[in-house]
Amino acid sequence: MNWPAVAALPKSTPVVIPIAALEQHGHHMPVFTDSLLMGEVARRAEAELKDKVLFTPLMWLGNSEHHMDFPGTMTAAPRVYLDLLTNLIENMIAHGFQRILLINGHGGNHVPGQQVVFELRQKYRQRNDLLLLSATYWLLGGKPNEVDSSLEQNRMGHACEWETSMMLRIRPDLVGDLKQTARVEWGNPFEPGSRGWITKERTPTGHIGYPTNATAEKGETLFRVFTADVVSYINRMLAWDGFSWSG
Repeated sequence: MNWPAVAALPKSTPVVIPIAALEQHGHHMPVFTDSLLMGEVARRAEAELKDKVLFTPLMWLGNSEHHMDFPGTMTAAPRVYLDLLTNLIENMIAHGFQRILLINGHGGNHVPGQQVVFELRQKYRQRNDLLLLSATYWLLGGKPNEVDSSLEQNRMGHACEWETSMMLRIRPDLVGDLKQTARVEWGNPFEPGSRGWITKERTPTGHIGYPTNATAEKGETLFRVFTADVVSYINRMLAWDGFSWSG
């Protein structure tokens, strides 16, 4: 699009900003995994929503400090990343848009995304027409293992059965030998509290979960479920009346 085309959009058009990461994904997956997977979910969602929504290009740099012990990882420092996300949203506010969603594809971005939309709502507290949202695509309610009972995992790991299956669906050429991967359990890091952690204390190889279970067929199921969740969430943005608390 050129800038006049963007300017001509109704200001109530939802703006969706996909965010992801570039970080290690074990021995068998590429460092660009999160961005490739988030990009595919966004591509499918955009195809369903057609011209109702404005999707920005994917922001591939994420908050990946906890993976920095593994070469190839690139990260914005946590407070730099907060500023980056703040700038992305404020750019679109400056252009007049009122409904803005950070759709996230990397676990380390989840808390920063929530913090940013909270802080910006305080900054623009006199604006009653703003809808500022942050959501992670695999946390929108879908239960892939209830759609495909062959999925053993019931939550997202890292370079796991879920992510590996999704990569096998779109880029099998980038997936290494799964026979060499072991099961890595999640453990209980002082739940239900939240523990500060770095990846290497949880896994020596960098992956968490059951990648040996992965198949391309499972990957298609995961993409379908997650895309449907994202589309449904954006449809809620479209249906918002412009002022109500609920949506």
